[in-house]
Amino acid sequence: MRDVKVKANPKSTHQEDSPSVKSTPEIEKKYVHRVYDAIAPHFSSTRYAKWPRVAAFLESLPSGSVILDAGCGNGKYLGLNPNCFFIGCDISSPLIRICSEKGQEVVVADAVNLPYREGFGDAAISIAVLHHLSTEERRTSAVNELVRVVKPGGFVLITVWAAEQEDESLLTKWTPLSPKYVEEWVGPGSPMDSPRVRNNPCFGLESIPESDVSVKEEKDKDSVEMSHQQEYFVPWHLPYHRAEVSGASASALASGLAKKDDKKGAVVYNRYYHVFSEGELERLASGVGNAMVVDRFYDKSNWCIVLQKEALNQG
Repeated sequence: MRDVKVKANPKSTHQEDSPSVKSTPEIEKKYVHRVYDAIAPHFSSTRYAKWPRVAAFLESLPSGSVILDAGCGNGKYLGLNPNCFFIGCDISSPLIRICSEKGQEVVVADAVNLPYREGFGDAAISIAVLHHLSTEERRTSAVNELVRVVKPGGFVLITVWAAEQEDESLLTKWTPLSPKYVEEWVGPGSPMDSPRVRNNPCFGLESIPESDVSVKEEKDKDSVEMSHQQEYFVPWHLPYHRAEVSGASASALASGLAKKDDKKGAVVYNRYYHVFSEGELERLASGVGNAMVVDRFYDKSNWCIVLQKEALNQG
């Protein structure tokens, strides 16, 4: 691994987070947790290819290693290295159920509050998870948790969606969110936390674009502003023929969590994303104690880092 000499701040690995960091903001409850619960079977059916860089990291670990997958989804990386022992966790009960049915060792848990003792694993991975956390404090807390649960000298691999997408046309298909909108959704007691607002999906939300052309025209008007955009709703299309449409999606449509797109023959859900700019993930990791970034790379429109937890002093 390439040592890039990015040292974390010299503070304790196990930091006590404030209750507000542990408390899930409404935007994550509605546009991450509820969405993945609703689309779990369809999402799982599309998640089978392993990223070569993630696979290489897992295969490089010594035989007998305990590997913790925080945000394991449908468990596609669990068991990838047959010589290691894997434990996965995810906030979505339906996704964890899919893993369990495959005989994988899994538990329902939050990325900012992992259910493991300090130094439990030899390595940990967080693949495409941190970008679903809506505040910098929660993203930092999740990184801190990953470092906490690995033993001294252990490694942590983290990947997140990049703001610098290889296919920039994808950005025109996403709904940009204003910082004010995201802030209003964060934390209980906010104006966006009232029942009236929670049940009205249009309150405070920019209208979801009906065509790629209209979005491109708007983007061209203010390309500088869009270049700094990091908060988005990213659509997930659940085809009408899927069994889930008759059940959970009916409720989602009624509550405003999803909408119909007859042109594409699908129920459309929006997922919250904070995409990471270049260097942001390293800066986030620098606020976590007792760890160093030993590798960083850009892969398939993702920013990725490998952290190593400091070894115990031998004398």
